[in-house]
Amino acid sequence: MALMLMAEGLMPLLNPSARRRLFGQLMAMSDGQLRFLGLASMLCGGLLLWIVIG
Repeated sequence: MALMLMAEGLMPLLNPSARRRLFGQLMAMSDGQLRFLGLASMLCGGLLLWIVIG
């Protein structure tokens, strides 16, 4: 959890204007697109965890 918070904090620290643009693009997406991105993110995180632990 701590590593995720650190990774999430990098973009606003290094490039806050890009973070604002990203949120604008996310607000324009449909619910289905956001759900797909959430699923893809969970699968990538699970795969990385499996690689590191296993």
